[in-house]
Amino acid sequence: MKQGKKYLIGILVLIGVAFITGLYAKNDFSIEDRKPINISEAEKVREISKLLPQVEKEDFIEQELKKDLRPLNKEPVKVKGLYMSGQAFNSSQLFSSLVNLVEETELNALVIDLKDDHGALTTDLDVQLAQDLKIRTYKGRDAAKNMNILRSKNIYPIARIVVFKDPALAENKPELALRRQDGTVWRDRKQLAWVDPHHPEVWEYTVDIAKEAAKMGFREIQFDYVRFPSDGNMRDVVYPYADGRKKEDVIHEFLQFAKKELEPYNVFLAADVFGLTTMTSDDMGIGQKFEKIITEVDYICPMVYPSHYGSGNYGFTNPNAHPYEIVQKALLDGLEKIGDVPVVIRPWLQDFDLGKPAYGSAEVRAQIKAIYDAGLEEWLLWNARNKYTESALLSN
Repeated sequence: MKQGKKYLIGILVLIGVAFITGLYAKNDFSIEDRKPINISEAEKVREISKLLPQVEKEDFIEQELKKDLRPLNKEPVKVKGLYMSGQAFNSSQLFSSLVNLVEETELNALVIDLKDDHGALTTDLDVQLAQDLKIRTYKGRDAAKNMNILRSKNIYPIARIVVFKDPALAENKPELALRRQDGTVWRDRKQLAWVDPHHPEVWEYTVDIAKEAAKMGFREIQFDYVRFPSDGNMRDVVYPYADGRKKEDVIHEFLQFAKKELEPYNVFLAADVFGLTTMTSDDMGIGQKFEKIITEVDYICPMVYPSHYGSGNYGFTNPNAHPYEIVQKALLDGLEKIGDVPVVIRPWLQDFDLGKPAYGSAEVRAQIKAIYDAGLEEWLLWNARNKYTESALLSN
């Protein structure tokens, strides 16, 4: 009987010691007093999040599981960048070479396709319509890893989203497509279908892609082909959802919609426009009224490629042979139109051959000089093949 009591007392003592020890361990021990995790014990923990403090664990869940990397705030950058296609983004060789070019020169930004002018997506996106229609998506490199590389190298990422020239959407959902007089799908001179800029579903699809871009970590959304078509049989084109609004008002209202929808995502907005919009007084028949577009974006990007100006523009028989003069005059016209509107002109420059003369270091540098001489500081280089004139760029 006595031995039984001793045994019971012993058990109670052990329980008491365990309780007190646990109490102290939970409430009173400082971080320094806690026993560090043994390496062998850590190896047994399969989920690394279990080892993190609560604050870090929440951040881990937010960043790794939700994958929402939208900017915390809008910090402007004086951009000097170049274009990267969706194929290049997915190619280890091309992606690395363009990133290296940015690192080694005065460049600091990349304009990367997220939806190109064929309607193809650069990576898988959580956009229901794209998934339902099985929109073509380029495959290759891990998009999240690419974005981490850009972030680690402090390269400013801009998502280029082609808007109304969208053959993939038009062909897969023809009720949204532009039509011919006979009711069939209308196509431009390259036989590519467009969607109707009037339709709200097209607006929503575009903005849904832009939201995903923000979640990926892009700091700016650049809308291209934010216009009505300009080539092909324009006498045969029918806009099924036209409602009497002017084309320039349709484009303006789309940008208003995008601006409002993207406000919580902390991204800057930009719009690409024809270079001629800085000198014309109308919308060029495509809805690009310079004075209206600038009220809804942070950056306007006129494509002031000298090769795209016609004989007689700015007094030159062959504008392509006068890169400095064409770019400077176009930008001065743009600055005059802007007045006090809080928008930045960031032009696209020509780094490709179209007509004579061929473009090299001197021609590219002449355009850059024209920008600075016009009092501007930002610029972008365009080459659809992602081949750039490195000798035209200043080294770091």
